[in-house]
Parts: sequence; C-alpha cells; structure tokens
Amino acid sequence: MAVPGVGLLTRLHLCAQRRTRVQRPILRLLSCPGTVAEDLRRNEQPSGSVETGFEDKTPRKRFSEMQNERREQAQRTVLIRCPEKISENKFLKYLSQHGPINNHFFYESFGLYAVVEFCRKESVGSLQNGTRTPSMAMETAIPFRSRFLSLKLKNQTSEQSCIQSSDQLPPSNRKLVELLCYAESIDDQLNTLLKEFQLTEENTKLRYLTCSLIEDIAAAYFPDCVVRPFGSSVNTFGKLGCDLDMFLDLDETRNLSTHKTSGNFLTEFQVKNVPSERIATQKILSVIGECLDHFGPGCVGVQKILNARCPLVRFSHQASGFQCDLTTNNRIALTSSELLYIYGTLDSRVRALVFGIRCWARAHSLTSSIPGAWITNFSLTMMVIFFLQRRSPPILPTLDSLKTLADAEDKCIIEGNNCTFVRDLNRIKPSGNTETLELLLKEFFEYFGNFAFNKNSINIRQGREQNKPDSSPLYIQNPFETSLNISKNVSQSQLQKFVDLAQESAWILQQKDTDRLSVSSHQPWGLAAILLPSVPNRRSVTNKKRKRSANESIKNLLESLKSNRTANFTETNEKRTISTQT
Repeated sequence: MAVPGVGLLTRLHLCAQRRTRVQRPILRLLSCPGTVAEDLRRNEQPSGSVETGFEDKTPRKRFSEMQNERREQAQRTVLIRCPEKISENKFLKYLSQHGPINNHFFYESFGLYAVVEFCRKESVGSLQNGTRTPSMAMETAIPFRSRFLSLKLKNQTSEQSCIQSSDQLPPSNRKLVELLCYAESIDDQLNTLLKEFQLTEENTKLRYLTCSLIEDIAAAYFPDCVVRPFGSSVNTFGKLGCDLDMFLDLDETRNLSTHKTSGNFLTEFQVKNVPSERIATQKILSVIGECLDHFGPGCVGVQKILNARCPLVRFSHQASGFQCDLTTNNRIALTSSELLYIYGTLDSRVRALVFGIRCWARAHSLTSSIPGAWITNFSLTMMVIFFLQRRSPPILPTLDSLKTLADAEDKCIIEGNNCTFVRDLNRIKPSGNTETLELLLKEFFEYFGNFAFNKNSINIRQGREQNKPDSSPLYIQNPFETSLNISKNVSQSQLQKFVDLAQESAWILQQKDTDRLSVSSHQPWGLAAILLPSVPNRRSVTNKKRKRSANESIKNLLESLKSNRTANFTETNEKRTISTQT
C-alpha cells in the first residue's frame, strides 16, 4: 500500500452544479499550460455516457509503444524535494536556466516534492552538473549522483506560497456513497466511481519516474538494463494507492552478444556461471537489494525475499509514497499486464465494470491486502473478462481469437508457454454489443450467483465453461501457464460468501425504478445500495426469516403428524372398545 498522505497539490473550487447534483470540488493540477492534464480535462466525456470503446477512430498505441514513450519521458524528468514555503514562479525560473520545461507538478509525501519534466534530456545533465553533494556536520554523506535532488534557499527568508494540498488517494466510503447517490443512473454511478479511483496522469508519471530512478541504481551493475512497471500500474485497472510492481529486464544486456559481426572472430564477455537461472536471479536481486538499502535515496524498509516462488526485493520509496516490489525473470507477469491493457483499452465499459466489481468486493471484505483465502483482484478481473466474453454478441474476444490475429512479430514463447496474441489493437474487430453498464452489472451478479462452481472452471483463453481438473472451490485457469489455477487459494467459505453476496446484489439491482428513492432524499440506491455494509445484514435477516419460516413449517409438520398419530390411536382404542362390547 502507498504511504498515507501522498497528495497532488491542487486548488479547490466549488462548481455550481444542477440542483440534483452534489457540489464537488474540481481538482486543478498545478502544471504548465498545454500539459497532458489539461488535455485530459478538455477531452473528458460526460460520466453518464455509454460507450462501446470503438467510437474514437484514433489509432491506439501498442503496450510496448506506450511503455517506451513513458520511459523516455521519465528519463527527462527529475524529482526535487522543495522547501515548505516556495514561490512557484521563482522555482521555475531557476530551473529554466538549464533548459525549457515541458511539464511540472507538486505533491506531498513526508514533505513537499516537485516532478519536473524537461524538454531535452541534456537539461537533466546540466542540472546535475550544478548540484553538489551535501555536507553533513555529524554524519558522512555517501556521494551518489541521481535525479532525486533537494532544493534549499540560500537565505532563510520564507517565500509566500499559494499552493494547497489535496490527498492523492481514493475518496472515503462515506464520500463515495454520497457522490453515487447524486448520479442519474447506474451507468453514471459506475463511471463516477471509475473517475474517482483510477490512476491520474500525474500519478502514472510518478510511477514511471520511480522506476527510472531505480533503473539508474541497477545500471551501475547492468548498464543496459531496463526497469519496467507491470501489473496494476500499467494494465489500465490500477487504482490510486496501489503498489508499484517493477520488472528488472536484463534482455538488452544479454542480447548485446547476439549481434552479428564480420570476420571469423566472435568475442564474448567473461562472466560468472551458476547452476540455474533461479540462483542467478537470487544473486542479482540480492546485490540490487543491497544497493537500494545502502545507496538508494528515499528507499527504506528494504526486504530481500529470495526464497519465494518468484524472488523479489520489497521496499518503500519514501519520496513517492509507493510500496514497491522488484522482480526479474518474470516476463510472463509483464505479458499478462499487456493482455489486460488490451482488454481494458478495447471497450470503455470493461474498466468501469471491473472497478465497480472490485469496489463492491472490497466493501464486503471479499478481497484483502493481506494474503489468505480471499478472492484476489486479479481473479475478479478474470471473472469480469470471462463474463464479457460470454455476452451475445461478445464484448471482448477470447485469448484464442487474439492468437489467430497474431502475425510472426507477435509470436512469443516464454518458458515453454505459448504467450502469442495480437499486439496491435487496431487489428481487433470492434464489438457490436451495445448493452448498458447497468444491465451488465445486474447480469454479472445473476450469472455468477448461479454459476456451477462445483463442477465448472473459468477459462478466458476459450471463453467457455469447462470441467474442473481438480477439487478447488474456485478454478480460474491461468491464461498463459494453463496448468495453474490463479484462484487456488480461495476457500469454500469465501466462495460461498461471494455467491451469497452476488445473489443478494442481483436481487437489489433487479428492483424496479419505481422502488428507487428520490434523489432529494439522499438515500443510497443502485450501486451505492450494494456497497453499503448493511447489505450482508439484510441478507442475514433474510436468511433468519427463511430459517424461521422453515423451522415453523417443520414444527407445524411435526404437530400435524402428532395430531394424526393421536387421532389414529384414539380411533383404534374406540374400535377395540366396540369390539369388546360386542
């Protein structure tokens, strides 16, 4: 989890809205004119609109193109810790001596920080050349040159600052329910929830910058390495506050020796040899972990978890507020991120539905940040994708159909697993399905509330139900490592809890619109109603009523049998008496 208190600096303004709408603060990010943030605000669509995801004819970027552009952007960026009181104009004027600034913003995390993106990479070197190593009175500073800097005022006169802070975290449950109550439809509710929870442009930039700073440290040993974010940070399903997963990619270093050379000679690097790739991974991460612990500015709480199934180094990046996991030799995870990126980009309803289902699961403690027998967010995302593949017509294509669209360039085999699928989103045929988010949400709960989990498994590769290969309560096939069950940890009790809540939520959403409370009453309805903790309470009351009714029926049946038995006994005695008298 991210460290609490991380926030973008914003100016808060109350906008006058329609009488039936709640007045909400609009966040205006402090960045240069013409920035991406301003473009996003300008191009923002109404939250209540229903999109198929194919109305925009602009060519979509490949996952690799997006990652390369973000990485190049991060390499032109510096992270600066600023004094508490600072003049923004003087700050920008000072940095502009080293070159034109393309974009900047401020945020708070154990202090005030600025992310400054220059137009040219050379400007970063110019700024570093004018930066000195701090002198410590009682301690000794380790001379480490990085793009994480600290700015101090020569004279101690404090500058007047008009910058205000706003949390860069999801809204509280109470605030979220309040926002949802004022929405006009369930579609509007789901889109509102998406906008409140999704990663902002600034948060995404900060994640790539953090990876770039860790890459600078790893490059001391592996000059051509690349540190890439994967998982929620890049697959379009990340929410504010999620962890930052990093992948140390050493393929560029390995591929240096594969380039063809002329002549009869071939040169190779002298290297150390180890018995297996796992041991090599452990040694590499052990060294990088030591560097982060001893030399990495802002890296605290470093843990080397090398004996896990996937060895990793876990640490907190204090300056950005991210909880980070660094792995290597984990290319399948990066490929899974790319697949989810494609699914999340194909149709705008996918992300809105996934965010809604995840929020619902979290509200009822179906998911947890602590490892255990709970359903994971990844499993829930797979269930939503599978559900959308089962619609008529399908909203999302199966993985096998994406494989048939792949060309020679898309062919990918990782550790013997076929990870081939089309990477170009523009080659995927649009879906003709126009169902609303409201209908899809209702049908999702109805579908999985009656799903035969006892005998069927979920498979997004083929998009159809299959017999379970083992007795796991919930079986969701790993899309690439097909012999693995990504939900093997889920217990029967947790699965039953999910089914019960799905049935209850389906019942609530199936109520007619005439049963919905008026907006002026400020009472939860639609999505807000199924997010309330009282939902399981209502289910408990309902179950008690059912049990009470069943108990009463059994009691009446027993009393009826007893009465019949007494009547029969009396009738038999009367017959015996008559017989005796005769």
